[in-house]
Amino acid sequence: MSIDKNTVRKVARLARIRINDDGAEVLSGELSNILEMIEQLNEVDTKGVEPMTSVIEMQMPEREDIVTDGGIPEKILSNAPEHTAGFFVVPKVME
Repeated sequence: MSIDKNTVRKVARLARIRINDDGAEVLSGELSNILEMIEQLNEVDTKGVEPMTSVIEMQMPEREDIVTDGGIPEKILSNAPEHTAGFFVVPKVME
C-alpha cells in the first residue's frame, strides 16, 4: 500500500503537525514502509497461538476476592453533605 503526499498532509493536519513539502515526501515513504511491514505481519499464521501478557511466561499474582462492607460506614458518611439511615441523600433528578 502506498501513501501519497496529500494523505500525509491530511494526517498531519488532523494530528496538528506542521510539515513542509519536503517533509511530506519523506513521511510518505516512511508511512508506506510501515504499512508494508504491517501487511507482512497480517500474513503470519497465528492460529493456535495463545495471547501473551508478557514476553516472559509468568503467573499473574492473584488474591482472594472477599466482599466486605468496609467496616467504616460512619467514617464514609461523615463526608456526605446529607445522610439518612446509613445512606447518602441526593437531590431528586427525575420527576
